Amino acid sequence: MGLMDNLKGKAEELKEKASELAGKHSDQIEHIVDKAGGAIDKATKGKYSDKIEHGADKAKDAVGDFAHKPKPEGEGRDGRPPQS
Repeated sequence: MGLMDNLKGKAEELKEKASELAGKHSDQIEHIVDKAGGAIDKATKGKYSDKIEHGADKAKDAVGDFAHKPKPEGEGRDGRPPQS
């Protein structure tokens, strides 16, 4: 196995871990996005409120698309119980 294969494997492993963490902490991430949007809106004195809100919504959607939501114990990746 070459160096590139090792790097690809590690990159996929890190992506999976990041996705799991994003799923576990999606509420906190959304709160931070809202807080940052509010701070930016305040700093721009509301001049770009609609654009900031739209950007925050897009960021939350991206997190939702990327994140693996934690599955209850005993369920497989597709949400169904594993076959015995």
